[in-house]
Parts: sequence; C-alpha cells; structure tokens
Amino acid sequence: MNKKKLVVLTGAGVSAESGIQTFRDAGGLWEGHDVMEVASPEGWRKNQALVQQFYNERRRALKNVQPNRAHYILAELEEYFDVTVITQNVDHLHEQAGSSKIIHLHGELLKARSTRFENLVYDWTEDITPNDKCEKGYPLRPHIVWFGEAVPMITPAAAIAAEAEILVVIGTSLVVYPAASLAYHADESVPIFLVDPKKPPMYDRPNVHYIIENATTGTEKLKQILIEKYG
Repeated sequence: MNKKKLVVLTGAGVSAESGIQTFRDAGGLWEGHDVMEVASPEGWRKNQALVQQFYNERRRALKNVQPNRAHYILAELEEYFDVTVITQNVDHLHEQAGSSKIIHLHGELLKARSTRFENLVYDWTEDITPNDKCEKGYPLRPHIVWFGEAVPMITPAAAIAAEAEILVVIGTSLVVYPAASLAYHADESVPIFLVDPKKPPMYDRPNVHYIIENATTGTEKLKQILIEKYG
C-alpha cells in the first residue's frame, strides 16, 4: 500500500528546544544590532565583516547543538508516511535526526556560496573569511536567504504542499511570507495539524486540528494521532 504524503512545515519553534535562539527571542537584536544589519542585502553592502561575524558565530554554535525529540519523531514518521519536511530553519538538525527529504526555504548555515554565481554552493563548517573564494575567484557569503531576497525554493515547496494528503505545521507563527502561504497550497479537504503553544490562527481553513504544546511534547501527541488515524 502506498504511504500517504505527509508534508511538514517547520519553523524556529522546532529548534528552540535544542537551544537555538531566534531573532524574536532577542527582540530582533543581536549584540545591539538590528536584525536588518546582519540579515539583509543592505546590511551586507554596508558592513560585510559584521554580517560574516554574525553567521560565523552561529555556525560555531551549531556544533554544540543536538536534535531534540521533535526532530527525531519527524524522521520516525517516515516508517508510516511519505514525509517531506519544508523548513524555514537554516540549521541541519532535521538531517542529523534522520529525515531524508528536506527543503530549506531560507538556506543552510553549513553552506557557503559565491557572491557572484548563486549556483556555486559549497559545504562549509568553519568560518568564512575574506580569503575564501569560489572557484571563479569571487568572495563567499553565507548560503542564506536574507530579508528582501527572493526565496528560490518556494516554488518546489509549493508544489509539494499542493500534493499533501496530510499537512503538519510545527513551531511557526505563519506570519512570515512567502513561507506562511504554503499551508494554503494544500487542498481544503486535507487535514492540517498545528503544533504550537501560541496557536497560530488558520480561521479560514476547515479541518484544522490544534495541538497547543511545545514542539517536543506536541509532536509526541501528533505521532500517536497520525499513526492511529492514517498510518
């Protein structure tokens, strides 16, 4: 029997319990700098060294972080469903936990890319320095989608969301676009499960089920519900 297509949209709330702080936690600030100074094309043009420092520190911190139970449960669900994870997170915790199909909407912290040729992308675990260049001789930048930049993976993500037979949303407020629009690509007959302690609203969609919990405890409940009803 074919497994049902389960599409999972994840946001910062999934990684928060692993100890990864979000911009929202810090009031949109990093060491006194507004987020736009370190996560926008304008910030990059103004002060590349500051932007590189910010992402170098985040990359170093990632080495001390482990997946939490929510990440592992999503990987475990592959035994019962055809699971695709579409994440707004730039960490690699879904990969570490064993999920096999992941789309990173906003880029990946452990990759770097050419400042001139967007298709020249490299695995990168250490600091990016001014001496680091792509194969064509141009400096490298974080492989991150900054505020104001296009989101290249939104089109394939939307196509996958449109094929969902079950849709799950975990740890995201559903307010950041275009990512927030993905939940609306699923057919209205598709059951949607939202796992978040703050209960992000989807007032205009039928068949929405809320699990008002943090990611780890909520995903435990979600797994049981999904296997009993659809597995």
